[in-house]
This record gives sequence, structure tokens and C-alpha cells, in this order.
Amino acid sequence: MSCEVTVLYFARSAELAGLRTETISVPQQITSLQLWREIVKRHSSLADIEDQWRLALGRYREIMSEIEDEPKDVIQLKSEKLSLDEVAALVISPCCGAASFFVGTTRNNFEGRKVIQLEYEAYTAMAEGEAKKICKDIRLKWPSVKHIAIHHRLGLVPISEASVIAAISSPHRAESLNALQYCINTLKATVPIWKKEVYEDDSSWKENKECFWIKGEK
Repeated sequence: MSCEVTVLYFARSAELAGLRTETISVPQQITSLQLWREIVKRHSSLADIEDQWRLALGRYREIMSEIEDEPKDVIQLKSEKLSLDEVAALVISPCCGAASFFVGTTRNNFEGRKVIQLEYEAYTAMAEGEAKKICKDIRLKWPSVKHIAIHHRLGLVPISEASVIAAISSPHRAESLNALQYCINTLKATVPIWKKEVYEDDSSWKENKECFWIKGEK
């Protein structure tokens, strides 16, 4: 598998190569020396400044780290409207064939009563800590999982807007689907986020039935 690398030329190297920048295709697994040799194949005159070129390769190691697409866990609790596109961009990976998503939205009714909106409140530090535990558990249960993203909205959430988006990517769909179900079920049961349902005439704070503290267990 190959990847695209942008090479920048400055000062004498730009004069010798006859250009300032170019993009070349190289294998994903490539060393700095191999990259240098690939560049010299294209511009043999650069061999005269090999010692100086090595100094510029330090940045290449950082670029390669980004290219390798290291697994990441992204957890955000925020008052802004949630974006499925934003969450999708966090988990989709060239080395994964599956990205699974759960979007929880505000519905307009509850047990026959008209719901106007929902309101969420959280102990942010504790909620983020519990969400990180979920990510850790997922990686132990499904080691092939690549990226995990959990975005939860706080404050007022109008009808049909998302209150939570969870997304997980993996090489194959079974892992991401199973991990996603575990993720959202565990989030509802363990993460301290409280929900108020606002009706036409009054409002009521609701706890998720899955919460371990309701059952008196952990």
C-alpha cells in the first residue's frame, strides 16, 4: 500500500531540483533513508547535499506518524450542535472497511405527553473519565477497533437534533457494530449525564433505566 508525501525544497535544494514542491508516491512503510534515495532518483543533483538533507528529515518522522493513522479516542461534551460529518471524519480510516455510528435524537413525545425539548447536564470531569474507561474496555474486548469518537451535547437540545453521537471504525463490520452497541449501552449506564424532559406544561429530570445506581449495583 502506498501513500502520497509532499516534499518541500528550500534554498540550494530548490535550485538543484529546479522546483519548490512536489508530491511523490511511496510505500507506507518506508524509512527516511529510503525516502531520500527515492528523491535522488528523481533529482540526481541533490546527491551533492546529502549531509544537509538529513537535517530536514526530522520533520518527515512526524509526518510518517500521522500517515500511519494511530488509533485515537475522541471524547467531547459540548453545548454546540453536534455534527455527524465531524464525527465521521474522526473515525473513518483508509485501513478500515467499516465505520459504525449511533445518533441519539430528541423525540417529540414520552408516554403520551408532548416533549418540547431536552436539557442535559453533566459533571464534565467525571463524565469524560467514565467515557475514557469505556474506550479502554472496548479496546480490550475488540483489539482490532481503530478509532472511537463520542460526542455528547449539553444544555438544551431541540426536537430532532442529536444529543449524542458515537462512532467506531474497524477493519470489519462485526467488530465496530458490536463495539458500538457496547459503547452506547455502557455510556447510558455509567456516565453521569442527567436529562430533563421539557413538556408543554412542566418538566421532569429523567434517569436512564440502565443506570447502575438505580438498580443499587455497580
